[in-house]
Amino acid sequence: MQRYRKLLDILRGLESAVVACSGGVDSTLLLRAVKDSRIRALAVTGKSPTTPSADLEEAVAMAAAIGIPHRIVPTAEMQRREFRENTRERCFFCKDTLFGTLKGIAHDEGYRWVVEGSNTDDLKDYRPGLRARDLHGVRSPLMEAGLAKKDVREISRALGLRTWNRPASPCLSSRFPYGLAITEERLRMVEEAESFLRRLGFREFRVRHHGDLARIEAAQEDIGRFLAPPVREEVVSFLRGLGYKHVSLDLEGFESGRLNR
Repeated sequence: MQRYRKLLDILRGLESAVVACSGGVDSTLLLRAVKDSRIRALAVTGKSPTTPSADLEEAVAMAAAIGIPHRIVPTAEMQRREFRENTRERCFFCKDTLFGTLKGIAHDEGYRWVVEGSNTDDLKDYRPGLRARDLHGVRSPLMEAGLAKKDVREISRALGLRTWNRPASPCLSSRFPYGLAITEERLRMVEEAESFLRRLGFREFRVRHHGDLARIEAAQEDIGRFLAPPVREEVVSFLRGLGYKHVSLDLEGFESGRLNR
């Protein structure tokens, strides 16, 4: 837990902070560390059509369980043409909108910093959102403490946080290949499709939206179950009911960040 102690030291030096809270494993550990550091803090979760409802519920639950004041605020990335056009800079415009909102709250209510939950593994993938973070002067305490995703999960488990093994859940816009416009209707289709698969008991997967085709990426150990006739027929029927004309299963399996290739 030496790195956790380092994280606490970093947070104590901040004195007060608005914490970006998504309900995932990273931001939940950050919330717990903020609580343990005893600095003045407010957890804030952005709400928009790109936010999975399950993530919003988890953010509310975890902030309450840890005991950090929490607020849900609307974010307006869908009002930005640059975001809806879904270029490779999409994540920059989303995070620029979110961090701008959080900085406004911090300024108005006397918090010194805005902090968010990126870890050192995020430096290995294409993350234009980190540029927005730097532009707004937002801090990433987990990254500053040298914590990778594996460390975050191990520390979370040691602290008894139920999110320790929660699968990553990026915003719904990550399900769209660059260049395909993001609309509220398309976001709804993806969220309903993924909610359905979750109800069937699948944990780690993505429904990638390719116009009238839904491409399912599943964990390798789940591919056989998807292909079993009862499940296959149920999945195809439900997704067609959402408006997809074609439903495919990617034999390469699930890979986080696949559309960044």
